[in-house]
Amino acid sequence: MSGKEEKNFWKCSKCGFSVVAPTPPEVCPECKEACDFKNVTCYLPDCGGPDNPDPRL
Repeated sequence: MSGKEEKNFWKCSKCGFSVVAPTPPEVCPECKEACDFKNVTCYLPDCGGPDNPDPRL
């Protein structure tokens, strides 16, 4: 195991708030709802790699 924590960008389905975390939160920090979070991490080179959210989502 490398010890490097994986970064993912998660976007709230209700308010659109984005959070960077290995896994999505159970409750959105912005709207305080139990929302579905969509993984919007960009893995394509034209997005700048895994450290940037995918602007198309």
